[in-house]
Amino acid sequence: MLRGEKIGLRARHEVDGPILHAELYDDVATRSRADSRPWRPVSPGSAAAPYGIRDPADDAAFFSVVDLADGELAGEALLWGIDVHNRTAHLGMSLRPAFRGRGLGADVVRVLCHYGFTVRGLNRLQLETLADNTAMIRAATRAGFTHEGTLRRAAWVTGAFADEVVLGLLATEWNGN
Repeated sequence: MLRGEKIGLRARHEVDGPILHAELYDDVATRSRADSRPWRPVSPGSAAAPYGIRDPADDAAFFSVVDLADGELAGEALLWGIDVHNRTAHLGMSLRPAFRGRGLGADVVRVLCHYGFTVRGLNRLQLETLADNTAMIRAATRAGFTHEGTLRRAAWVTGAFADEVVLGLLATEWNGN
């Protein structure tokens, strides 16, 4: 397990899938804001279910987020689109509703940075989020990410276009905290 101050990142366990599916995927409004693909009904046990157990892959690393205070499953985190030639990746996370607003997000981002830069040897991490997702922007900024731009009306979210922001962090800018 990779440990931060408040959270740990570990491999996904079989028992995590149904909880994450019920609280993160089946919340259509939240999932529609977190994924660039349209929401569609998917059964938790289906091969298309996003929280199933996956074999390790070179282009993605999926984690379950655990609250170190009580050992409870707090959400999911991932590096995706890992490009081993250019040494880049995208970062993402989602916390269960009961764990939001506790300052865990910044710790998740920091531990993902540690994994990306120290364990995987990447040079650049990037995240894209809706411009009004202040919690994610704040978590990324606390970890050292820089606002690199705004993609105007780039995301289709429940019937309307929304701006998306791009934040990036280079290995040379990361202070390892």
